[in-house]
Amino acid sequence: MRPAGSRAELMASVRRPARCCTLGPLFVFVLVDALGWNLLPPAGFLPDLLPYQRPLRTILGFSSGAIPTLLTGQPPQVHGHWNLLAYDPTNSRFAWLRHFSSLPRPWLGNRYARRLVQLIGRRCLGAGSSFACAVHPRLLPLLKWTEERNFYAPGGLAPATSVFDQWVRHDLPFRIYSYRDGWRHVPDDDLLGRAERDLRRGVARAYFVYLSELDHFLHLHRTEPDAVRSRLNHLAGQLRQLFTVAREADCEAELSVASDHGMAAVTRQFDLVAAVQALGFRMPEEYLAIYDSSMARFWFFNSAARRMITARLNQLPCGRILTADELAREGVFFADQRFGETIFLLHPGWLAATSDFHGRGWRPTGMHGYHPNDADSSAVLLSSHPPPASLTTIAGLRDWLQRPITAPAEVAPRCTEVPS
Repeated sequence: MRPAGSRAELMASVRRPARCCTLGPLFVFVLVDALGWNLLPPAGFLPDLLPYQRPLRTILGFSSGAIPTLLTGQPPQVHGHWNLLAYDPTNSRFAWLRHFSSLPRPWLGNRYARRLVQLIGRRCLGAGSSFACAVHPRLLPLLKWTEERNFYAPGGLAPATSVFDQWVRHDLPFRIYSYRDGWRHVPDDDLLGRAERDLRRGVARAYFVYLSELDHFLHLHRTEPDAVRSRLNHLAGQLRQLFTVAREADCEAELSVASDHGMAAVTRQFDLVAAVQALGFRMPEEYLAIYDSSMARFWFFNSAARRMITARLNQLPCGRILTADELAREGVFFADQRFGETIFLLHPGWLAATSDFHGRGWRPTGMHGYHPNDADSSAVLLSSHPPPASLTTIAGLRDWLQRPITAPAEVAPRCTEVPS
């Protein structure tokens, strides 16, 4: 990230009359996590600035697979990213934890031990700044954290090619803003402030801003219409300010807002962990399970565990096992079964009462990760310019993000200077 410079320099750049970029228009892309189509007001979201609005079909799963898909244009089974944890005992960075497996379960699984493992993983083992000790540490020697690199940077999805790699390849001046800008989470307000500053200084032609905080808000307030409306109005005000700065810098700047998935209201809960544990099989000796809020993934190490756990899952009212054919149709089939031999998906609105990613004390009213056919799963594209009719899924956003490369550049200004 380019340094801010002195206050005098910054204020001079604000006062200086803005002139259209002679190399083509500015492009401002904002990715808002969990901004679902069904959340938008009837009149649209910033319809005066973003008149072209449509839903986009997301992928089956979470942001850990959806964002790589929209950045590469490929499904997870091609770019290789789906869930945060994959079965990979050979390449796990946490093999050393096997030496502590004989300790009593509470000694290694309490919050202090987990925080220590998380810190070691982030700072010493190269697991990446987003690593979270989301499962009991004694399971980590069997697993690999798949988000070791920053997705929001060139090379972050290698060997897959992201749109940011294309921007570098074409020598496009660009800036990226995300919570991964440092070891600590960067608030959305700070990211927007940085983007506005850089727009005023004219440091780039393409700007990509990832805002993550709406997702957390909707987890807690999805069933409160007034709170959701207020939050969306606040977001609209933030984006209007950003886009106003962009249009002051270039009166023909192209503006886009997109999302990775939507958010469904939670209506029922089921204790999936208890239902499986009641069968009495030992983990990880006889099977391995990773429980997320709306999905559970299983690996089996003996036939009895496979047979009885599968039978139990087929009896549950809260979800269903996904077939290999369906996984393939949704682009999330992995022949090596790194993300699970058996994938159990909860029905929309159901929540796992306990999971590896949240404890019993967390009671969200909104959740995602359900089947993409559910209306509440749909993502959005909102744009100042008409997208092609073929852009109907989040994978299509990759080509849209390439517009700074593919849109024809101009050799002369297209509008006059804006008075200071």
